[in-house]
Amino acid sequence: MSVTYDKALLIELFRERALKFGDFTLASGKKAKYYLDGKQITLHSRGLQQVSAGLLELLADDDIQAVGGMSIGADPIVAGILSAAALQNRDLLGFLVRKESKGHGTNKFVEGPVQPGMKVAIVEDVVTTGGSSLLAIDRVQEFGLEVVRVGAIIDRMEGGRANFNARNIPFSSLLTIEDFGITPPKAE
Repeated sequence: MSVTYDKALLIELFRERALKFGDFTLASGKKAKYYLDGKQITLHSRGLQQVSAGLLELLADDDIQAVGGMSIGADPIVAGILSAAALQNRDLLGFLVRKESKGHGTNKFVEGPVQPGMKVAIVEDVVTTGGSSLLAIDRVQEFGLEVVRVGAIIDRMEGGRANFNARNIPFSSLLTIEDFGITPPKAE
């Protein structure tokens, strides 16, 4: 049984489980008055189901052979998308990108059944500047994969899109911070 992406439900789940207000330092080093804890969604049954259905739909026209991203944040997203693809009888591979090579065995940064030359999408929960995805892109391109898109659950609208555009890599997200009534900061 395939699941249909419901944007309103995903927004509701974020409001209930993952949107926090206060003073936060983001992975990018930026300070913020709100935080979107994507793992509260991707490690929740209905949340992951919505994210997976939505991202699979978002990536449908890209003729990709695999999805992956920076471990540990992308791990549940990749697994969810693969499960959603299986329900649609779609053949799709997954891969994970390590921050550091494991220091033994093959010393690979890219783990999974992918081969050089494959077309892939990078997935992430929340994009601010895009730094995590850009590192993943560097690693998979070094491995020989062709990145055709970055897909995220939420775009904080703080430079990530521009950074991907500068690399000629299309970017799409299921939601933006504007879906929560938050005004993005002015471009610097």
